[in-house]
Parts: sequence; structure tokens; C-alpha cells
Amino acid sequence: MNKIRFGVVGTNFITDWVIAGAREDDRFELAAVCSRTKERAEEFATKHNIPHIFTSLEAMAASDKVDAIYIASPNYAHAEQSILCMNHGKHVLCEKPMAANAREARRMVECSRKNGVALMEAMKSTLSPNFLAAKANLNRIGTPRRYFASFCQYSSRYDKFKEGVVLNAFRPELANGAMMDIGVYTIYPLVVLFGKPQAINAQGVVLSSGVDGQGAVNMQYDGLNATVLYSKIANSQLPAEIEGEDGNILIDRIQTPVDVRFYPRQAPASGHEKRTEGELLSQPEEHNEYYYEVKEFIDLIKQGRVESEINSHENSITTLEIIDEVRRQLGVSYPADKQ
Repeated sequence: MNKIRFGVVGTNFITDWVIAGAREDDRFELAAVCSRTKERAEEFATKHNIPHIFTSLEAMAASDKVDAIYIASPNYAHAEQSILCMNHGKHVLCEKPMAANAREARRMVECSRKNGVALMEAMKSTLSPNFLAAKANLNRIGTPRRYFASFCQYSSRYDKFKEGVVLNAFRPELANGAMMDIGVYTIYPLVVLFGKPQAINAQGVVLSSGVDGQGAVNMQYDGLNATVLYSKIANSQLPAEIEGEDGNILIDRIQTPVDVRFYPRQAPASGHEKRTEGELLSQPEEHNEYYYEVKEFIDLIKQGRVESEINSHENSITTLEIIDEVRRQLGVSYPADKQ
């Protein structure tokens, strides 16, 4: 079996997690790492038993030691690094969000198609079996009327922020902020299920550094309302829900679906109904939560396809178009917006 030899860009915890999931696919081979310093590259290579190290992305992209590159660098660098790799004929799995804005994402997609190489956003949740179970049962709720999702997770980096230390998570020059970091997990599934909204209305809290700390976004579709909440300055335990005329689907965590249930519409209320447990749609997942995105990406390469049907180019661009409009309404801008 010919393995797909991966190089990785970015040596933080997310890369550790993705590698752990990827190694559950026998077709995955970790061949190289690129970091800005030789010391960090060597440290990461030793940790993960990686044979080749690079301190130049140009050199790794040009190398015959790798077939595909996983990019987990800061958001502002995603587009240029991905385009560099694709222009060298390398397939690219790019961490979410795919780019700093939709314009950059369109450039990436154009480059993917020009070079005939796969490009996919590493949005893990929409490729998980439990999200796909929700999607497969969507017809059972009848005409969909509402989508609601929440991902609010207090960031330990916010404590430093309140002390006057602005770490990367809250720096606009890196194209960061709450929407780009975790709000995207509420938007991408919406786009996969229902596409692009007709209207967007956003409110939020913009921090002194210029990024959003939290937000609430209402979106209008034809006959359907969508509301998402996201925050890096407060916590929430709210589940996600897709409501229809004939029933509803409840998802415990939109970012990592574990418990997914279908509730059929109840008979007219008499005031004495007992809450049912619903029909369990989810199953215990057999693999690491990051396995499924790597499997999908390797499938694309093996099948000679340039994009996923779920994490498609269109879905990635549409998600960023929504985020761009949310940022515009909140007054959050990045250097990439001015280029």
C-alpha cells in the first residue's frame, strides 16, 4: 500500500492532536516537519519520530520527501503558505478557518484547481460520524424552521489579556478572535446543512485589542432562522438544535458531537407530558476525533479529487463570507482585508 507522506507546518498542540488521529489511518506517514527554528523542529521531530526537518517552507514544499502538507500556522499565514505548497504540486489540508477572509480562500481554491491538487479545510466536526448521522436524519424533522448552535469557552489566555498581556488568540494582526477560533464551529455546520443565508445580523463584544471576544449572530433563510452564539470570555453548556415542523434533532456539542437525538413532534400539549429521551442517532465513535478529517483528505488524494463533498471549497468560502460580514458589522478588521 502506497502511503501518503505528510509534512506538517506548525508545532503546537493542535498538530499533536491531528497527528494522533492521523496515525489511526494506515495510509498516513509522517515524513517531515517545518518550523521557524531548527531547535523547535528537532524537538518536535524527536517527539513524533519524524525523519526530515525543515526551517524553510519553500524547501519542504519543493522536497520529494512529502506528498501532502498539513498547515496549522496562524490564520493570517494560511493562504500564502497553502498557495506556496500547492504551486509545488503538494496537496494541502489547512487548519480552520481556511483563510483570513473569503477573498484569500478564493485564491486558494483557484490555485488548487489550477494545479490539480486536493485542498480541504480541517473542520473535523462536519466529518464526524455523529454529525453525519444528524445530517442523514434531517428529512425526519420535516420543513426545517430553526438552527441554533452555541460554542462558548472561556479562554485561559483571557486571564492574561485582563492583566494587559495580549497573547496570540486576541491579536488582530494574526487574524484571530473568538469567531475565527471557535465561532466557526457553529457556522460551518450551518453552511453544510443549509448553505448561504439571505441576511445576517451580528452583535458582539469587541475587546480593546480589536478582536471579538464574543458574539451572537442571527441569519435568515427562506423559511428558516439560524442563531449562533460564540465566546472566548464566557462559558456555556447549551446544546445545538435543528428544529422542524415534524420534529427536532438535538446535538450535545456542535464542535464535537457525541450525543445526537431525534425527537418527533409531540401531540398537542395538555400540560402533563413527560419529556422523552428521544431516539439516539449517535454511536460511540471508533476513532480519535481527528481521524475522520485525515481519512477524508487521504481519500481525496487516492481518488484524484481536489475537494471534499462535505468540507467543500464552496462551503469553506461561504463560511468565510459569513464571517467577513460578521466582522464588518462588529468593526473587526485584519491586515489581510486591506490587501
